[in-house]
Amino acid sequence: MFAIEAALTYPNIDPVWFSIPLPFTDAELPIRWYSLAYISGIVVAWWYLLKMLAKPGAPMARRHADDLVTWVTLGIILGGRIGYVLFYDFERFFGPEGHISDVFKLWEGGMSFHGGAAGVSIALFLYTWKQKLSWLRVHDYIACTIPFGLFFGRIANFINGELWGRETDVPWAMKFPTGGDVLRHPSQLYEAGLEGIVLFAILWYLFWKTDARYKPGLLVGAFTLGYGVFRFVVEYFREPDAQLGTLSWGLTMGQTLSSAMIVAGAYFVATAGRRAIAK
Repeated sequence: MFAIEAALTYPNIDPVWFSIPLPFTDAELPIRWYSLAYISGIVVAWWYLLKMLAKPGAPMARRHADDLVTWVTLGIILGGRIGYVLFYDFERFFGPEGHISDVFKLWEGGMSFHGGAAGVSIALFLYTWKQKLSWLRVHDYIACTIPFGLFFGRIANFINGELWGRETDVPWAMKFPTGGDVLRHPSQLYEAGLEGIVLFAILWYLFWKTDARYKPGLLVGAFTLGYGVFRFVVEYFREPDAQLGTLSWGLTMGQTLSSAMIVAGAYFVATAGRRAIAK
């Protein structure tokens, strides 16, 4: 009884911010908070990247940053979708009852951050190879901008009432419209705080207050390690995906993928000093 009385009320914000009437029809084009989260994350990341490039030691020019907006956007969308299909819902698309054409139905949801991160890394590799730039140094700068998108994306998840947490009796628990008649952790907000605000603060300090940008791999390693740890912990409060649940080895898929990020991030951080360049 105490938990119900102390619980917070879920705000029930309409996932559609507003709709644009289409000319000569009765239809409307819905502008969703989730779409705005992607757009806002990319625009703010680009703005912040330009501020970082204005400091000495930048690994690329302004024109490269402008080009990267397109490359990174493609990496996010293609990698995020492919990652979701492969890691989280393979049977839905390739199982006996699956339809491969559903892979292209992005409006039905299904994006993976781990897949998006891999997609961005591949896009950066291809672009830097083409432009004869340092992949690792460019990746350091891009990594510092990613928390913006993570923050906006998790807030959009909260507005959509999706990816909610496990059942709990904490005073700040909420009852989500699609989460059944139980109180749950608002785990989307936990992720927004840790993956967005805290991780940004760590990377901000390293970039602006230390010589981390002269140690290739340190910033991307700090991001990868930090995200992996935060996501691994939050998964204990987040409801596992219904089609997967907890895997046979005792971890969720999010924790499994994050474990790989923790190992990779720790490696890049530990070895960054060996790659130090002159200021």
